[in-house]
Amino acid sequence: MDKYECIVCGYIYDPEIGDPDNGVSPNTPFESIPDSWVCPVCGAAKDQFKKI
Repeated sequence: MDKYECIVCGYIYDPEIGDPDNGVSPNTPFESIPDSWVCPVCGAAKDQFKKI
């Protein structure tokens, strides 16, 4: 699974970790995260992430 980086603040979404504090379970591919999810660091929208 690919990692994605927030182009606003540099946060890395790692699918192996997920974002459990915000309802995204570990092993969730970025593509499967709801569009309403935002960067847990800066609040940027999901479309502000790029695959790394």
